[in-house]
Amino acid sequence: MIWIDDRLVPESSASVSYMDRGYYFGDGIYEVFRVYGGRMYEADAHYERLERSAREIGLKLPYTRKETDAILVSLIEREKARNATIYMQVTRGVAPRSHAFPAGAKPVMMAYCNDTPRPTPTMEKGITAITRPDIRWLRCDLKTLNLLGSVLAKQEAAELGADDVILHRDGVVTECSASNLIIVKDGALHTHPADHLILHGITRAVVLRLARERGVEVRERPFTLEELRKADEAFLTSTIMEITPIVQIDGLPVGGGEPGPFTHRLQHDFEATIPHN
Repeated sequence: MIWIDDRLVPESSASVSYMDRGYYFGDGIYEVFRVYGGRMYEADAHYERLERSAREIGLKLPYTRKETDAILVSLIEREKARNATIYMQVTRGVAPRSHAFPAGAKPVMMAYCNDTPRPTPTMEKGITAITRPDIRWLRCDLKTLNLLGSVLAKQEAAELGADDVILHRDGVVTECSASNLIIVKDGALHTHPADHLILHGITRAVVLRLARERGVEVRERPFTLEELRKADEAFLTSTIMEITPIVQIDGLPVGGGEPGPFTHRLQHDFEATIPHN
């Protein structure tokens, strides 16, 4: 079932107008919620980010937070979802094609639920990555539908046999194609500050909180490709990938070439925050 146009409909009946601004301008925002044990994880943090993204692009959300939550919960219940993700997006609506915001357009919200197993094998063995220039626009903190830069980066990685891309701007590392990046060096965590150049990741925030609770030093500061290559450990964080080690970058091993102790410890701490009932 898919929520669209103020109602739940079967997937086969769901449709979007060709004049929807999300279709021809990417004029919209989205969120991906993780469901563990039939419950949304860190839901309030996702709603806050959704509301911020909407506010920053001048988009009025069609429902209140309480109403949106009721819709998403109904999807979970209808699909009997246990370990899943919910994808939702809001566009500015249907209007004749013109760059300026249309007067009177009604925002369109769409949402659906997919079974999504946890990436346990990948979290255990780690992934490989390449580094490439960050060609995305300068508001990466907003979760908008404008993802072509990330798509092109991910495709290049796939063509080269790598699992992901680590992006940089003139040698300063930002994040991965669809996730945040954290490195470990001399017992401290290093990650780009949550400014306009990276997405303010929900899993990233949880991981940094858990690290601080353990007494681990967290340095939110820009770091360079050279520092990345000298890291003891590296891992990405995201709603779908959780905490996934990066064991090779540009063909060279990270640290010992396998998931490290800090990564394992944070994975264990993160696991303890997940509801399983």
